[in-house]
Amino acid sequence: MKVVFFGTPEFAVPSLKRIAASRHDVELVVTRPDKPVGRKQVLTPPPVANLARSLGIPLAQPRKLKSGPFPDHFHELAADAAVVVAYGRLIPPGLLEGPRHGWINLHPSLLPRHRGPSPIQWALVSGDRITGVTTMMLDEGTDTGPILLQERVDVLPRETADELAARLARLGADLLVKTLDGLEDGSLEPVPQPEDGASLTPMLSRSFGRVDWSLTAGQILNRLRGLTPWPGLYTSLRGGRVKLHCLGMIDPPPGDEAPGTVLEASPSGIVVRCGKGTALRITELQREGRRRMPVDAFLVGERVVVGERFI
Repeated sequence: MKVVFFGTPEFAVPSLKRIAASRHDVELVVTRPDKPVGRKQVLTPPPVANLARSLGIPLAQPRKLKSGPFPDHFHELAADAAVVVAYGRLIPPGLLEGPRHGWINLHPSLLPRHRGPSPIQWALVSGDRITGVTTMMLDEGTDTGPILLQERVDVLPRETADELAARLARLGADLLVKTLDGLEDGSLEPVPQPEDGASLTPMLSRSFGRVDWSLTAGQILNRLRGLTPWPGLYTSLRGGRVKLHCLGMIDPPPGDEAPGTVLEASPSGIVVRCGKGTALRITELQREGRRRMPVDAFLVGERVVVGERFI
């Protein structure tokens, strides 16, 4: 089949590689425009753009999809299918009518659970033990189109969002090729999504990273996993922000201290009371504007005492 591929970040790279190596022909790669990165704001192409150039595939980086020269160019290609993997922009209705086999979207969750922009992070924050990838037909809703194929995987006990994303990206790449094969030979029929079990994830923001110490220790640990590497998990100590990097579950000591209260401060860790009597041990953290450090080094400069509170 003739395919047009829409994708932008590192998550989309395995999918483009896999489709380009299959029997299907990638006629065009569409990705977001280059953007300034880092302190020096160096104009940097997206990972998908770099891969398309290395593979010799024609590349488009339109600022607009529904106006200008792009819509005509897209329709002139007469693609059999359009594939979307984390492109980062809504596809306008005027383009949805084009490809013969429609638009196929790879979504990193088991739809209808975790629709929306942050399914990998929210699977971890929610404490899901199983997740996966779904190929679906794109429609005008938010990840509401009919399902084509799904693949399930276990969530590993201490897996973070970036680690899980890497696994799902590889899994999804194989599923996309199976989906294209099935659409081409007619063996695959879309199935409408059930509404039972549907949920919508929010767009991530820095505010999600603030620790709510009234949550249980397990819930806070899940938030750290889901929000790593961005926005991370942070709290306040004596008016300044402290980022938490490594936490561990412990058997909670007896007591009814308020959530956020320091129960122990030693080179082996800072123990903090959490919700419902639970407790966490902090073993690696970072004062804002300083380097990340193990707790014993942190305590040399920050004389944390039992009874004070993280807020």
